[in-house]
Amino acid sequence: MRVNKLTLATLAVVAGLSLTACENEEDIAADPKPVTSSAATGGDTDQGQEGTATGTGSDEDGKADDCRTDELEVTASDVTIEGDTVGTVAVEFTNGGGRDCTLTGYAGVDLKTNAGSLSAERTGEKAHSVVLKDGKSVWFAVTYPVNDSGGSGARVTGLVVTPPNETKSVTLDWPGTASLPVTDGSGTPVQVGPIGSAGQGG
Repeated sequence: MRVNKLTLATLAVVAGLSLTACENEEDIAADPKPVTSSAATGGDTDQGQEGTATGTGSDEDGKADDCRTDELEVTASDVTIEGDTVGTVAVEFTNGGGRDCTLTGYAGVDLKTNAGSLSAERTGEKAHSVVLKDGKSVWFAVTYPVNDSGGSGARVTGLVVTPPNETKSVTLDWPGTASLPVTDGSGTPVQVGPIGSAGQGG
């Protein structure tokens, strides 16, 4: 079925969604259960403001190199609290690369829908660099409007995630609600928070 007015901030495809930064990793404790993962495609990100990082370095300056997509296990889970008017999906990066690495910036997030691709807007929260130790995980949040309109809305068919400063993406099953409301552009947008904005109860 063709969806005509998909803006959402919804299908205003937010061009050039770039990605900046990550919260300090302090061994993030709350582990949202992932429901699905993987498959590589292309994408784009950009760097955010530098902040305090923890962990050990790996390059000549004592700083850990950027995390590469192939080193990260990427999963997503629905962490929406019942009664919320906005849904929340937590995306998890787990470092399986055998070395510490750095995440700097927002991840790139695009929702695939039956009416086209929708790029998430950055929340604008201050983002920092974080050193992700080998075997450890960090999370960020994707928020979206809940379709309570009674209509079929725009059906979400997938979640495309690009790690900060990477061009290789991972396509995941969408763990959130099945559809987004179709609006005239005045509704709640799909947004992505900085690395560290989910996990630790956040």
